[in-house]
Amino acid sequence: MTTASDPSYPAHWEADVVLRDGGTARIRPITTEDAGRLVSFYEQVSDESKYYRFFAPYPRLSDRDVHRFTHHDYVDRVGLAATIGDEFIGTVRYDRIGPDGRPASAPADEAEVAFLVQDAHQGRGVASALLEHIGAVARERGIRRFAAEVLPANTKMIKVFTDAGYQQKRSFEDGSVHLTLDLEPTAESLAVQRAREQRAEARSVQRLLAPGSVAVIGVSRSGSGVGAAALRNLRDGGFHGHLYAVNEARAPGMEGDLLDGVRAYRTVADIGAPVDLAVIAVPAQRVPDAVAACGEHGVQGLVVLSAGYGESGPEGLDRQRELVRQARSYGMRLIGPNAFGVINTAADVELNASLAPAPATARGRIGLFTQSGAIGIALLSGLLRRGEGLSSFVSAGNRADVSGNDILQYWYEDGATDVALMYLETLGNPRKFTRLARRTAAVKPLVVALGGRHTPAGHLVPGTRLPESTVSDLLRQAGVIRVDTVTELVDAGLLLAGQPLPAGPRVAILGNSESLGVLTYDACLTEGLRPSPPLDLTTAATPEDFRTALTAALASEDCDAVVVTAIPWVGERALADDLAEALREAVTEVPGKPVAVVHVELGELVEALSAARATAAPPATAPPPASPAPRDRTPAAAPAGPPTAAPAAVPDGRIPAYPAAERAVKALAEAVRYAQWRRATADAGHVPEYEDIDESGAAAQLAALVTRVGEGAALTLDEADARELLGRYGIRVLPTLPAPSADAAVRAAGVLGYPVALKTTAPHLRHRADLGGVRLDLTTEAELRRSYEELTEALGKPSELLPVVQSMAPRGVDTVVRAVVDPAAGAVLSFGLAGVPSELLGDTAHRLVPATDRDAAGLVRALRAAPLLFGWRGSDPVDTPALEELLLRLSRLVDDHPEVTGISLEPVVVATEGLSVLSATVRVAHPPARTDLGPRTLPSY
Repeated sequence: MTTASDPSYPAHWEADVVLRDGGTARIRPITTEDAGRLVSFYEQVSDESKYYRFFAPYPRLSDRDVHRFTHHDYVDRVGLAATIGDEFIGTVRYDRIGPDGRPASAPADEAEVAFLVQDAHQGRGVASALLEHIGAVARERGIRRFAAEVLPANTKMIKVFTDAGYQQKRSFEDGSVHLTLDLEPTAESLAVQRAREQRAEARSVQRLLAPGSVAVIGVSRSGSGVGAAALRNLRDGGFHGHLYAVNEARAPGMEGDLLDGVRAYRTVADIGAPVDLAVIAVPAQRVPDAVAACGEHGVQGLVVLSAGYGESGPEGLDRQRELVRQARSYGMRLIGPNAFGVINTAADVELNASLAPAPATARGRIGLFTQSGAIGIALLSGLLRRGEGLSSFVSAGNRADVSGNDILQYWYEDGATDVALMYLETLGNPRKFTRLARRTAAVKPLVVALGGRHTPAGHLVPGTRLPESTVSDLLRQAGVIRVDTVTELVDAGLLLAGQPLPAGPRVAILGNSESLGVLTYDACLTEGLRPSPPLDLTTAATPEDFRTALTAALASEDCDAVVVTAIPWVGERALADDLAEALREAVTEVPGKPVAVVHVELGELVEALSAARATAAPPATAPPPASPAPRDRTPAAAPAGPPTAAPAAVPDGRIPAYPAAERAVKALAEAVRYAQWRRATADAGHVPEYEDIDESGAAAQLAALVTRVGEGAALTLDEADARELLGRYGIRVLPTLPAPSADAAVRAAGVLGYPVALKTTAPHLRHRADLGGVRLDLTTEAELRRSYEELTEALGKPSELLPVVQSMAPRGVDTVVRAVVDPAAGAVLSFGLAGVPSELLGDTAHRLVPATDRDAAGLVRALRAAPLLFGWRGSDPVDTPALEELLLRLSRLVDDHPEVTGISLEPVVVATEGLSVLSATVRVAHPPARTDLGPRTLPSY
């Protein structure tokens, strides 16, 4: 008998999942304690569903059935249940079978699988989620194929199998459809899984941002406090749905009376109507009762403003974990705790369920996510002050459940959001974040400011161990516009939301101040842009002079963007409105290129530029389609030259203005780099296949090696094992022979052939040629003996130095290639030049695994010292194609085998033809129970 408390119970199979409609469910193994739940579940299933499951009328389960379906060994017989609260809503089980179709044990690698979903929950994606999880369990237990018998009329279940993306065979036998699924993940099955994940998580956020009814729990009669403030903001913000207040202190019999103009009730249960979203603002010790009341009433989502959780210490962290478990047990998602709230400016919603004073920020095209409430206030204020509005705003506080990843899923398909801004204190799961960010950045700009370098209190998701520079590289690879401050976040967002993407780095500068033009010119050079000499219109320039000059600059084929500089007119009142109108006329006449304004003490100009033109089309009043296609901002390519900008005019006449040249140019440079990334990734590249790779042999070798490793530990392979494993992927390591004495060194040289190298392998001297532990180009026995004597006299005894002899590699550039598996980010491929200068300067580039051919080429060229590989100062270029192939082979090895946790090839000498790997270190460990290819799950606490 197996219960959830038994050691054999596979607790790592438990998972919370988001279903198709945005609700949540928990998937877990079925135990012997579930007999009553199983019987109750079966009683709620329709006769038709029972017939489809058992191919015959089957009104009730016998005691034998109940015993069979609740007793599993979790190897050959496994059952999983999808639950909400304490009730089953769906089940799946597999039984391992042999070639004859009868029950079997390993090494049989096929299993029969069957599902049953409660009718009330069909259509929510329960069976699809169960298939993902039972498939992962089966692969873990050595099962490679599922077989299923389905009645032809059971079209829903047939669709679950056929839509999964697995390779499958289908036949019609004895009146039923026989399906066989190969459980090895494919590109199609992974794409299906991630598409379902995106739709489900986006829908779960949509339910929070577009509710039909909202209840604020914890509204005081005095009108003071957080709950009352949230209620006022909802009311004054013009929320289009039903609004309720909940105050437990209200006297019985007063239900439905008005409180601050809103109907108020003692409890959620008293409302007597559906509630989609609950805003909870009661003390932390009373939150569990409020959550339970919401769950029993069928509330779909929560915004928890209450503090006293993870940010307050270990007890609060435990309280926070329990809050997440409780909310999910009712199928609810939550924002918070310690949240600032959410805003949705859609014309048919107008939700301000936040502590931001009403009226909320204007409707716009920017989506904003923050963890910090204080930063959220600052960003909202900054955007509003500069005339920009929002599509949506989420300040998630401790983000115990809904995180930035969920919001990215929503923004990806949100037609009201053109630019995404995020202030994050940690990335949480960098591997998933970079995957989602890459997809989002392909259709709309994503600007991120990282405000923390360590995991803050209250944040339950473990941070990454990767250095900050590595995380930045990975974000840039994913197309993220990484900025350092909230000011830069707003600056970049304003430019990207209101201007087309630049087609290249060429910048025209014009204005009425020569000095300000020069400052702008210098800032462009600092940011890697290509500015033209500034055009000085002189301080006597009129608005018409600005219009004429800007029109000419925009029409020129020699520039991709324009920066206008402006200072106050001396002796006259600044004609801010006239100048703003003149600049807008020029932009309207020649659209398609971004324009930014740098001003000095011209506050009136900022207001005039940020105001929408009266002739501009009004904001849409109709809601966007359910799943609109994101607006494509990709610049089109120009013939025989840099790509041209997207042919889009400024939609409402607003032009971003900046009080300093450096800020305007920084925002423009980020837009240039982002546009270049968009063009470069139009062809994403591919992961090459190499015919000489022995994947199965490597898998067998690793399976044997990890038997020598304890749980939670890692093993560094000896030289022979490392060379053998790398060789299976076509990576040859130049052999070495030990030289414990001078005579042994001579014998080793005789085996390898002169010329040879003599080097130490002691840990404190490894890869430290600067300490004198290496002797090269030894062509005779006499030279070898003399070098051996010098080495031992200078550095220590042979037993301390551990000297070896190695064949000489062709001369070239010494490089370092590494792959490391970070628990949060996954496998990361790194490349740099060998030597102290590169280490001191941090000149190393990184890419996520699996790397494509484009990634490998970019990795080689990303170093500041990359010119050394391409013929610096007349030297011969080295064989970079061979280097790129090495990177791709190493990426494949790490990606194919999760047992490999780290590889270091140092040095790799890249010659004019070919390369030589002189030393390799490989670390292995037991693979994690679940990988990024596993089933979709919510973070577990």
